[in-house]
Amino acid sequence: MNSTHHPSPPAFSPREFRDALGMFATGVTIVTTRGAGGELVGMTVNSFNSVSLDPPLVLWSLAHKASSLQAFASATHYAINVLTVEQRALAERFATRGIDRWAGVAHRPGLHDMPVIEGVAAVFECTNRSQYAEGDHTIFVGRVERCTHLRGASPLLYHGGMFYTEHALGQLADTVIGP
Repeated sequence: MNSTHHPSPPAFSPREFRDALGMFATGVTIVTTRGAGGELVGMTVNSFNSVSLDPPLVLWSLAHKASSLQAFASATHYAINVLTVEQRALAERFATRGIDRWAGVAHRPGLHDMPVIEGVAAVFECTNRSQYAEGDHTIFVGRVERCTHLRGASPLLYHGGMFYTEHALGQLADTVIGP
């Protein structure tokens, strides 16, 4: 890469950028870990993505201003819980500041005692493999040690700043796409 390349300044506002990004529909996850004192830590994240099948790697990102950044940055492990349409309230709860996010939330200890939320569509239990500070976020890459999924579950979707709980994804699961 040419180190003398200087990108042009953006020809759009931060709001226009957010609105354009909102056109990409994503799933919704709650990433969980334990803090230095063993306390439960979790937050809603929709920046989850696969990286590699071999080795099994996934990524997600967290804003530098997030109160849980230090807990995730220093954690050796975390779990990525993919939410179902029935878990919209959990997504909203774990995105809210200043509350006990874990009060009454059914969960179990996963690998390395990481909290795994009950009834999720899928869970990826990861070693905190690497981190990259880019812009105003840190990108976390996790090596998946164990994953499970709930067959037939419909995932919670996020698009255009809204959660979507009614969609035909569950009905299309048996349809073959392609030639």
